[in-house]
Amino acid sequence: MDTKPDVSAEHPISEKWVWVGPHRPAMPRAFLEALRANWAPGEPVAEEHVAAAHTRARRDALADAFSSRTLVIPAGSLKVRANDTDFRFRPETDYFYLTGADEPDCVLVISPSAAGARHTLYVPARRDQRSHEFITDSRYGELWVGARRGPEEAAIYYGIDAAPLEQLDKDLVELAGTEILVRRGVDERVDALVSGHAEDARVAEVLSEMRLVKDAFEIAQLEDAIAHTVQGFQDVVRGLRSARQRGERVIEGVFNLRARVEGNDVGYGTIAAAGPHATTLHWMTNDGPVNDGDLLLLDAGVEGHQLYTADVTRTMPVNGTFSPAQRRIYDLVLAAQEAGIGAVRPGAAFRAAHEAAIRVLVEGLHELGILAESPEESLQPERQLHRRYTLHGVSHMLGLDVHDCANARDEIYNGELAEGYVLTVEPGLYFQPHDLTVPEEYRGIGVRIEDDILVTAQGSRNLSAGLPRRAEDVEAWMAGLWAAGETNLGL
Repeated sequence: MDTKPDVSAEHPISEKWVWVGPHRPAMPRAFLEALRANWAPGEPVAEEHVAAAHTRARRDALADAFSSRTLVIPAGSLKVRANDTDFRFRPETDYFYLTGADEPDCVLVISPSAAGARHTLYVPARRDQRSHEFITDSRYGELWVGARRGPEEAAIYYGIDAAPLEQLDKDLVELAGTEILVRRGVDERVDALVSGHAEDARVAEVLSEMRLVKDAFEIAQLEDAIAHTVQGFQDVVRGLRSARQRGERVIEGVFNLRARVEGNDVGYGTIAAAGPHATTLHWMTNDGPVNDGDLLLLDAGVEGHQLYTADVTRTMPVNGTFSPAQRRIYDLVLAAQEAGIGAVRPGAAFRAAHEAAIRVLVEGLHELGILAESPEESLQPERQLHRRYTLHGVSHMLGLDVHDCANARDEIYNGELAEGYVLTVEPGLYFQPHDLTVPEEYRGIGVRIEDDILVTAQGSRNLSAGLPRRAEDVEAWMAGLWAAGETNLGL
């Protein structure tokens, strides 16, 4: 039986021509038919995904947490950047944590069965050369954008049962006898397939709480992302001469190049803030000048191929030497960070690092004459005048997301630290250029120092210790890189 689609029925305009879309000339039918012929089958995948054993165990743990219920967890879809162009796809974090799969529109379903939970990955069927879309769809056709895995290959590669996405609606109807919970807010089409349930939000909650403790595989992925982030910071220092000529765009571009060469992408928008831009907490425009005498605050992280991201900040003098005023503020922030890191250990409260670091900052601000009231007064919950200069909390969880595990219950997220947690410690001081409460010599100075800290059985380990932190070490590090060749980006 001939299973080839009737192209003329799909898009007819005449016996000799086929319509293929607006603003595009019709395609000769003879050419279309010729293009559909003489293709060898693709090579079947032979290996299994590097994280397949880990994702399988995570799905089992999730199924145990929702015994007798069906769970629907979508990957998400492509997002339009402009008109007919899309952003590069990045799967929803919980879905990736459970599958390792990175194609859009896929859906994971975990359903109960007599033999235990069944895991099924629904993926779009591979459209081969027999289909009209394969050839004529220049936005999504596989001839144009590359082949999909399809159910057969996905099953082998991801180590999971797989089915065509087109079968999802029918299978969910058959599962209607069980309670179905959906990881909502990811895929509008999937949300519309199943009526809302009071327990839907628990899916995201449980997954965030599962992700708080990183296993050895995840820690290795974070270490790899951080190692490449260290390389990216070195690249930036080597390229500072060009940045002094062309501005913050060079900083962003140089670091982002490393992220694409070594990983999937940057884990978040790179903050390349020179001079007074460093006082803007989320400065991501990165279009200002980089001047001799400025500080450069670089907050950046490589997202690895398994999507675990680093999150590191260093503040460095553009010319390689801190001025006396810059050094005083830098040393204060460093002392605060060391106090914060010292508070990280199993059983400590998540907020312990924040409280330790902020106390050091408040005491320092008082000694500098910027805070007139005593540290004890400023630290009172009803006062907190220091927040004019500190702006943000000192820590957040880190992992697949830069602000990881965001859907965990507050009492869990802000509870006690445990071995395997990874969090940042990142105090900062930000003196706005026009802030009359700040001595003039400090106005326009912004300093943040951020490291990625693993909670260990004995205390903690600084995963990003490969980048220097003490002011004199930063200066020596920069000088050493320049001595080895300022413009050599090491790629």
